Amino acid sequence: MNTYRVILIMVAGCMILGTFDSTGARAQDNKQKRCATPEYHQFDFWIGRWDTFETNDSKVIARNRVESMVGGCAIREVYEQGDGLVGESFSIYDAKRGVWHQSWVTNHGQLLVLEGGFVDGKMILTGDDYSSDGQARLLRGIWQRISDGVRETAETSSDAGKTWRPLFDIVFRPANRP
Repeated sequence: MNTYRVILIMVAGCMILGTFDSTGARAQDNKQKRCATPEYHQFDFWIGRWDTFETNDSKVIARNRVESMVGGCAIREVYEQGDGLVGESFSIYDAKRGVWHQSWVTNHGQLLVLEGGFVDGKMILTGDDYSSDGQARLLRGIWQRISDGVRETAETSSDAGKTWRPLFDIVFRPANRP
């Protein structure tokens, strides 16, 4: 009778372990599939350590580090400008809505939330911005791969996107530092 119980307990234990094992395997399969679709990697061209320049200028205005995070599901940017401005952004593809989302914050207490997508080889994100006097305007950021790095341009519109004015035009080139 004792032997029967031991065998029964062993069989039950193996069944439970088998269930946990297959559940673990399914969880691992699901984990590997998360954020694996091409949409999640449309912005990967921006990942790297960069020296930042105004277009057509050779003076470094900022250092920028862009890295993949949370298992390849998002991108984190750390931007450190020479005049003391520090900003960070977090970008993610929101599969449920089919849009890219970026939240940008600075050490000046600024918040900018942009959304959009990858169009014709460019990441184009737009959102509401507020000038120093509190006036609302649209801001559009455009990132694109170029031969020697990544170019980011920003434009503003005060007429709901009918016309756009340049705000800045910068280039990220691979940093010559570890």
